[in-house]
Amino acid sequence: MERKDLRNLAIIAHIDHGKTTLVDGLLRQAGAFRAGQEVVERVMDSNDLERERGITILAKNTSVRYGDVTLNIVDTPGHVDFSSEVERILDMVDGCLLVVDAFEGPMAQTRFVLKKALETGLTPILVVNKIDRPDARPQQVVDEVLELFIDLGADENQINFPVIYASARKQVASYNPDGPFENLQPLYETIVQHIPSPEGDPQAPLQMLVSNLDYDEYVGRLAIGRILNGHISPSQTICYGKDSENCRQGKVGQVLSYFGLSRKPVETASVGDIVALTGLTDVALGDTITDPENPSFLPGLTIEEPTLAMTFLATNSPFAGRDGKYVTSRQLRERLWREAERNVGLRVKAIEGQTDAFEVCGRGELHLSILLETMRREGYELSVTAPRVITKVVNGQLQEPIENLTLDIPEEYMGAIMERVGARRGDLINMTGSGTGRLHLEFSIPARGLVGFRSECLTLTRGYGVMNYLFAGYGPYRGEISRRTRGSLVAGETGPATSYALFNLQDRGVFFISPGEDVYAGQIVGEHCRSNDLDVNVCKKKHVTNMRSSTSDEAVRLDEPRRLTLEQCLEFIADDELVEITPHFLRMRKATLDANARAKERKERERRDGLVR
Repeated sequence: MERKDLRNLAIIAHIDHGKTTLVDGLLRQAGAFRAGQEVVERVMDSNDLERERGITILAKNTSVRYGDVTLNIVDTPGHVDFSSEVERILDMVDGCLLVVDAFEGPMAQTRFVLKKALETGLTPILVVNKIDRPDARPQQVVDEVLELFIDLGADENQINFPVIYASARKQVASYNPDGPFENLQPLYETIVQHIPSPEGDPQAPLQMLVSNLDYDEYVGRLAIGRILNGHISPSQTICYGKDSENCRQGKVGQVLSYFGLSRKPVETASVGDIVALTGLTDVALGDTITDPENPSFLPGLTIEEPTLAMTFLATNSPFAGRDGKYVTSRQLRERLWREAERNVGLRVKAIEGQTDAFEVCGRGELHLSILLETMRREGYELSVTAPRVITKVVNGQLQEPIENLTLDIPEEYMGAIMERVGARRGDLINMTGSGTGRLHLEFSIPARGLVGFRSECLTLTRGYGVMNYLFAGYGPYRGEISRRTRGSLVAGETGPATSYALFNLQDRGVFFISPGEDVYAGQIVGEHCRSNDLDVNVCKKKHVTNMRSSTSDEAVRLDEPRRLTLEQCLEFIADDELVEITPHFLRMRKATLDANARAKERKERERRDGLVR
């Protein structure tokens, strides 16, 4: 059976090419919002972090009506660190809108998402967005996309893709780059004409793959997926699991279908429908929901393996419990296991011999830092180690994950960028000029060389640099990368920092704290001007004398402290240091707080390395 009244499609693109804005336009012109309803821009990015960072993190479903046809649309992330969200969602759809910037053309993540879409067999439609840019070059972009299709091995049907020229910001589209541009009707028509209708047998045993999970405070866990065969209704008995040996029986609560930005209960859903099911409390991503009398299981989700790992620990600092709501290792364990259930790009495991430590593996630095930022906003206190890459031994040779790094920068910053990428073991692959004063650079670089590089790139290019990367595979280990040339300034006492102490220590380095801030012994309070660590007393007070009181402070001029973001903290810390994360504070500290114990550990390391005889 073919559902002529239904189309399922995903919107895929490189980061910041206009996917979410385009969905906004499709929703508005389809009448998904009631008259007078106040709607924010990028309405699909409902997560606070998504709005703050201007990126899509989680794949989301919506639905609009165009005439007699329902369009189920999935908005997907464009950043490579959230590629697992893209991979698992493509099985739910039959086609995709490939959105490409009319000036930038196909970028690193464009290649990745298109490769996955073509491998899944999706029918593509090219949307050349931002056609209203003064530097738009639509024809060249179409040619570049065609070359990309050929390079990725697209079949004959896929390579004959229709092209729509659009401005998502203005909510207009046209079949021609010169217009006319009136509304988004050309895009609606192209979707209906070119995206295949879903097919399946509504009388066959039920088959539905759980491709996404959500949570509702009223009904609990939601299992989201597309019905491939059969039909499903509320109170229906089903079985679910990865295979027949690991199958559980349950009863469906509600069957929810998507209408605009909301979900509404329906009496039945059939082939091709994308629905959310309630009542299945222990359902997991990749489970097949099927008929208990005639079970038929689908292949599970296949996701690229993580490349970066960190150790998450329950915090044991002197300030533990001051700021957070969840501070115990049990609470940390429960939260991480809950995250691993829905975030298929994440791997979590307990560390043997440690009850309060967990290894968390993700796709990249941003992937893990988003999790940390989410947890701190939920009220968690925890400590984490510096990120480390996941290496492999192949034929006796140590190998590490390699990334393809692309940089678009003004020409005047090329020297500084080349020097820094080279120091991070990056090799230049290609360099092209746009004729507008900007350069397009392509590098092959170890994944560990990218830790903290985004902020450094923005600093070196004064905010004008654009950075993207894509996993290329594993390659030979490229040697050590010097992360820091300077040591840490470590607090020797617990108490509030004083202006008097900070003023007298300014020549020792750059501080991360201000007067009046509480610090504890072992906390990193600054960066030393030399390569070694230095214990300092930032709590020292001016003592009373026969000439003046201790409170008669002279006017002192303190340098502005350097405030580090979470990503910058993760890059800064050494192997023997941690980042302590609480809802309102980011502190760096030594893993061993006692100075005497640290000295013994250092001597032991030196003796072990043969430096001390």
